Amino acid sequence: MRAARFTGLGERLEFGTLPDPVPGAGEVLVKVARCGICGSDLHMAEDPAYGACPGDVFGHEFAGEVVDLGQGAEGLRKGDLVSVIPLKSCGQCEHCRKGEVQWCAAFGLQGGGYAEYALTRPNQCVQLPQSASLADGAIIEPLAVALHGVRLSGLKAGDSALVLGAGPIGLAVAFWARRMGAGRVVVQDIADWQRDRALAMGADAFIADASDPVGASDGAFPLGKPDVVFECVGIPGLIAQAVQQVRNRGTILLLGLCTRPDTFNSFAMLQKEVRLVTSAFFTRQDYEDALDALSAGAVEPRLMVTETIGLEQVPDMFAALKQRTQQCKVLIAP
Repeated sequence: MRAARFTGLGERLEFGTLPDPVPGAGEVLVKVARCGICGSDLHMAEDPAYGACPGDVFGHEFAGEVVDLGQGAEGLRKGDLVSVIPLKSCGQCEHCRKGEVQWCAAFGLQGGGYAEYALTRPNQCVQLPQSASLADGAIIEPLAVALHGVRLSGLKAGDSALVLGAGPIGLAVAFWARRMGAGRVVVQDIADWQRDRALAMGADAFIADASDPVGASDGAFPLGKPDVVFECVGIPGLIAQAVQQVRNRGTILLLGLCTRPDTFNSFAMLQKEVRLVTSAFFTRQDYEDALDALSAGAVEPRLMVTETIGLEQVPDMFAALKQRTQQCKVLIAP
């Protein structure tokens, strides 16, 4: 099969061929139809904290067709169209039964989507209804990540929300915040490339003022500082910034992945009695709810997709995405 492989930290991905995978006991073989290039993939290729190894095939946002099943793989048939939950789990423990697979002892991240075929397990497959496309199946994962964060934040109808970062996760947060009844949603970034997309996905306003981010956000909320600030970037310094931006007794919800040490003034947070909440991954219910929104006709999340490319184009696109561009979510069509 054709695939794009990781070759080493800071190195260019390699396009070539690999042996076709064969499903073992309890495994499912999926013919990949669409796979998203995620910011986490870009981080994995540069940051040793993620543990990527040469030869790995990235790609955890994918959907496709079931083409083979190993012995004992139940609940699916050849020809089923599925979106793959990229969280490996046993499927049988208490955490898995609750849909909180991130706590499973067998937890791991599912990759393999930058190829024509990928192995997974039946408990990670969510069947796609006729009302959802295979491209929809490849954007469920970032939607579920954002939905999990919005739910953990405690955002209520009428609350105001500031979203730091206009990448796919930040835009998806804006979508869910609006859908859940937020009174005002503002997206903030250091560049205005995603302004129109943010407004179309649910934001009331978009601000990009790197010289005075706190002052800019204050001006975007005429009734006072926001109830919830969503940090969707993951770079040092943004927690401290969010402390300045959120209202007294407000909430900061961390969604951005930051592997570098960060510092902030806890006294400033204490003075405001700020609630700091972290969010990692999602539950199965979040995943299914995200699919339900797409299946019911929500068009806004589909606006994240800016381009669809072939496998042979992946190394060039991956390298280009390491620098900020006007791209948002690029899908691969093997």
